[in-house]
Amino acid sequence: MTSERAGTQRNWAGNVTYSTTNVEMPASEAELIGVITGSGRVRALGSRHSFNDLADTEDVLVSLAGMPRTVEVADGVARVSAGLRYGDFVEALHADGSALTNLASLPHISAGGAVQTGTHGSGDRIGSLANQVRALEMLTASGERVRLERGDDDFDGAVVALGALGIVTHLELAVEPTYDIAQRVFDGGRWDAIAAALEDVTSAGDSVSIFTTWQSADDVDNVWVKSRVDRARPDLGFIGAVEAESSRHPIPEIDSTPTTTQIGIPGPWYDRLPHFRLDFTPSVGDELQSEYIVDRADAIEAIAALRAMAPRIAPLLHVCEVRTVAADTLWLSGAFGRDSVCFHFTWHRDEASVRTLLTDIEAALPLSARPHWGKVFTLEGAAVRERYPRWDAFATLRAKYDPDGRFDNAYLQRLFS
Repeated sequence: MTSERAGTQRNWAGNVTYSTTNVEMPASEAELIGVITGSGRVRALGSRHSFNDLADTEDVLVSLAGMPRTVEVADGVARVSAGLRYGDFVEALHADGSALTNLASLPHISAGGAVQTGTHGSGDRIGSLANQVRALEMLTASGERVRLERGDDDFDGAVVALGALGIVTHLELAVEPTYDIAQRVFDGGRWDAIAAALEDVTSAGDSVSIFTTWQSADDVDNVWVKSRVDRARPDLGFIGAVEAESSRHPIPEIDSTPTTTQIGIPGPWYDRLPHFRLDFTPSVGDELQSEYIVDRADAIEAIAALRAMAPRIAPLLHVCEVRTVAADTLWLSGAFGRDSVCFHFTWHRDEASVRTLLTDIEAALPLSARPHWGKVFTLEGAAVRERYPRWDAFATLRAKYDPDGRFDNAYLQRLFS
């Protein structure tokens, strides 16, 4: 087992300094159990892509990056190690003739971290990455190995669980036969036209992203459409958008080299569904992120609220992405119980100014807006709790699996107190 106890530990973006320098990297389940049972409070690190203190602790951080790498496919299910990044195993799935239904915008994130925080891709008919889970395996504070599968009483509460129930070691993900995707970018587009025909826009492909810098309250920068090759070629002329003849980066001033192939060239699902390639720094790197998942019925109201705030948003913003995600039954998922529209913000790293603005954005958005668990938000625990109908059930589940609060931290205390 490897231990890191020298030097400051930070998250991927560098905006969070962890409260401990003690990072354990077990190489086996036995070593992981020893860390869990032999420490005070423990929190699991994924790819460190959370922009808040979700993974922080004052005692012991544990990374699963050194655990055995498992990628096994059988009977329409892929069993993978939770510490693997999606980019570490998607090619193996493709080589096996299998595919995931969707991916997030970057393949750099760990499967366990993405699932536990409800991270998603895009698609009117496609659920979050957590919705692909058919079973999970985790170790509780006592070192007990627990396996929960879809249909079990505790499953819907345990998949998106913020690391509060135990350390997830393996996930079983639903797969389908591999397929190809063509990705096209359409420049321009008017918000009035998009709002009048939002369903037509978001259903133009299997995965659709609307990007805006909010430099204009009337126009978007571009719309990215990812479609399976057996679908009709998309046309967004009805919103005033024109298909680009060269590749784009979501952030206008950045070269497109780090992005996945565009201009309609077909390719395997794993190399088109993400926006960014694994061998490049995604997005900007030196950034903050926020995201709010809104009931689809409130999407037009949310767009109007953000358009009114565009002059305040633009100076702090790299880019805003608008995506859709289908409803699921996972208690702490942002899409629990309703189809949703997601408003994602990539900010300049001015955290004080961003937090001040977020307070006003959160007040302006509809009350159905749920913040992404791993990104920057300012809503207090009471306001967050009331947006999740199964919150009390999850609190009961947390007491069942971690009665002594071994996986507790300041982030969870803010939510539950």
